Amino acid sequence: MKDLNASSSTWADTLPSQWGPELADTHSKVEVPLNRLQQDPAQQPPAPEAANAAAEGLSLWGWMREGLRTALFLPPRTAAAAPTPWQLLVLSLVSAGLLVAASRLEVVGPAQFNLRGWLTPMWSGLVLLWLAWWAMAPAQRAAASPDAVASAGVPAPTGGLAAWYVLTAWAPLAPLLVLYALMATAVHRPGLWDGTVAAIVFWVAYGVLMLWVLATLVVVSARFIQSRWRTAAFSVAMAMVIGVGMWQFQDQPWEPDVQALADASAETAAAADEAQAPEPVPLALTQAMFEEQQTLWQQQVDALAPQRPGVVDVYGLVFAPYADENVFRRESTMVSSLLQERFDARGRVLHLLNHAETADTHAWATPENLQRAITALAARMDREHDLLVVYLTSHGARDHALAASHWPLQVAPATPEMLRAALDAAGIRNRVIAVSACFSGGWIEPLATDSTLIMTAADATHTSYGCGRLSELTFFGRAVFHEQLRQTHSFTEAFAKAVPLIQQREVAAGKADGFSNPQIRVGKQITPVLQALEQRLQTAQVEPEASGSNVASAPAVRAP
Repeated sequence: MKDLNASSSTWADTLPSQWGPELADTHSKVEVPLNRLQQDPAQQPPAPEAANAAAEGLSLWGWMREGLRTALFLPPRTAAAAPTPWQLLVLSLVSAGLLVAASRLEVVGPAQFNLRGWLTPMWSGLVLLWLAWWAMAPAQRAAASPDAVASAGVPAPTGGLAAWYVLTAWAPLAPLLVLYALMATAVHRPGLWDGTVAAIVFWVAYGVLMLWVLATLVVVSARFIQSRWRTAAFSVAMAMVIGVGMWQFQDQPWEPDVQALADASAETAAAADEAQAPEPVPLALTQAMFEEQQTLWQQQVDALAPQRPGVVDVYGLVFAPYADENVFRRESTMVSSLLQERFDARGRVLHLLNHAETADTHAWATPENLQRAITALAARMDREHDLLVVYLTSHGARDHALAASHWPLQVAPATPEMLRAALDAAGIRNRVIAVSACFSGGWIEPLATDSTLIMTAADATHTSYGCGRLSELTFFGRAVFHEQLRQTHSFTEAFAKAVPLIQQREVAAGKADGFSNPQIRVGKQITPVLQALEQRLQTAQVEPEASGSNVASAPAVRAP
């Protein structure tokens, strides 16, 4: 190229002078492209769009646009641009706000923001940030060098973690919003996904959306990492972190507003029946009553029937500590009678009840009496082979304490830990425990053993229904015990048949916070005990019916 320039210059000098200006102009026009050919192609400037992005940066809308278009697996046109600190803050808050707003759809009825539920899963974001820094570090160092050029004349991305963070915040936004909408349909219209085909469609859609989210994150990250093996390592680690976060942390940014739901339930009950139930008569607390309670307690303990050698006996403990609403009195009385009539437990049930009208007939339902009752029953029964059925009914709290009220008597709430400690100390092995209360699913883990069946009226995050002053029975007690256990001796069968009935009734009643979602857990060692109990009670029922005798009087022989 130098020889060509030199020859052209010498040739121009030999021309006549009158041709000088014209030739000079011609030579100038020729020399420019020749000089451009001298330049190293690697030193040519980037494309105008990339150059502008690198020099001037992107606007807020530009970052949003480029992040969203990557959801369609299109390369973001950010070149070497990096967001400013205030852009990073705004873009992060806007994307997080959209997701929080979408997650509100997963809660039916009034809801309140759960800051802990929103912050807890963010540990995974910090882990991913560190993984991304590790994965893209070599590419970012190479891109920062003066002679670093990417393919097609576009510089390698030097926006660093800030650019990566913004793009990965906006890239999966579209599939995540669709995913929240899908989950909302399962909450607001649970019947929509009933059936095998509908369930398959739901989970296939869920899986496709999750893969879409992961794919967008991988594609965006690969542009910054620029190494196949580091991209692969980052992708595997990212999938593991997200999977562990979804499995380990079930907290959500929104939860039902219990107070608002309680107020709504009270208003609904009042509108359904203008005639309000009368206020409960308070307990007349006297010394004579204290003394009568002691005498009554001893009489009821002494009246407990002993266990029968060779027979698996059923003993019962019914506990209703909330005196202000008659529904618990009615329900606990129904369960006590059912155990004696249907489960051959006559004379083997202790019924602890708080109510002003039953102070002379029932021992008080206090935590102290609950523990004393378990000890007394353990002294009568065969603790290794007999079965103890415990039924607790009251209002429940989010901390899973069972509400107690018997004014002016001060009664502490019962807790699952208290009940578990008393049962373990008494050495009672075979247990069936039913808890009819809001948020009662929180009782399952503390009480679960291999020789325990436990069922609850709700899961740990939902209210149950039917515990107001105008209620005859709770929805759980009515469906499981009053209806299904009068048709079968199987607790598991009764529970399975009762759950859809409870759901239908809650929908019809306009329950505002969604399905109560009753729970059950059956220990492996209690299953054969309950199967043998069901079989011998069914046999005892059929034989007396044929002879016209009393069902409850038929003995139940213990399996060897």
